[in-house]
Amino acid sequence: MQGDATAEDLPPLEQVASRVIVVRPTGFGFDPGTAASNGFQWDLADPDLVRKAGKEFDALVKALQDRGIGTTVLDPADPATPDAVFPNNWFSTDSEGRMVYYPMATASRRRERDLGLHRKLKDMGFASTDVLDVTHWEADGQALEGTGSLVLDRTRRTAYAALSPRTTKEAVEAWCHELGFKPLTFTATMDGKADGQRIYHTNVLMTIGGGFAVLCAACIPDLNERHRVAAGLASSGKELVQLSMGQMRDFAANILQLRSGKGNFIFMSERAFKAFDAAQIHRLGRYGEPVPVAVPTIEAVGGGSIRCMLAENFLPLRP
Repeated sequence: MQGDATAEDLPPLEQVASRVIVVRPTGFGFDPGTAASNGFQWDLADPDLVRKAGKEFDALVKALQDRGIGTTVLDPADPATPDAVFPNNWFSTDSEGRMVYYPMATASRRRERDLGLHRKLKDMGFASTDVLDVTHWEADGQALEGTGSLVLDRTRRTAYAALSPRTTKEAVEAWCHELGFKPLTFTATMDGKADGQRIYHTNVLMTIGGGFAVLCAACIPDLNERHRVAAGLASSGKELVQLSMGQMRDFAANILQLRSGKGNFIFMSERAFKAFDAAQIHRLGRYGEPVPVAVPTIEAVGGGSIRCMLAENFLPLRP
């Protein structure tokens, strides 16, 4: 681990992945435990949810594979978990070969974790040189749900985190200390008001790509915090695309840049794509071809979108 090294002392990490890991929505459904802190979830009385979610998942996998993105498809560790289609919350990888397992806020989501995943990936040919398991933080009431909680500027080693029941300040700071990142924490709400419901994950209000960032600053009630976030992104030299509150609610920030030998791509839901205006799509298009995929069932019932479904795999392949 990085120990006491600061972000300034350490080399930049790779920002844009060429491979992802996805998990089939075998037991997909409405999760009342997560809905308590997720303002995007709806309990739809639809007996066909699993089939519809599976069809949407398959369409995403095809879109990834058609564009040359290395895609590892896994079955859930517990086939009955309703939110397993969002694996980026319980593990992450980086280009130094590190894998991290995270503390989850709700018991239902803890069942999604497979703490032997690094060994399975090694058997598939990936090199995992270091494993950090901080799931024990749950015993102290701490939560940090992977790259849902943390939106990372890996090149500048800055971790943006909107504090919520799923993202505690102590966990963010401890993670940053372990991995050599600088924390930038703030509060964001569903209506932009100080007493509003906290936005459950940072990655529904912002994303960071190789040369751009997307942000809904209107979600951040405190003007000083809003300025710190915007200034942090500006100092990184990234082109900032600002979203309205309505666009954020349509998951326009829940997008992910990926790359392959075929080029750069920005994966997003069809709903997010339609929420952007033409000028914003043109600006994003300078950094990658937008790839919209329709996932309306997963968005409505799961309360997450395309980025939540994609866990980047930065692990190097073994020779």
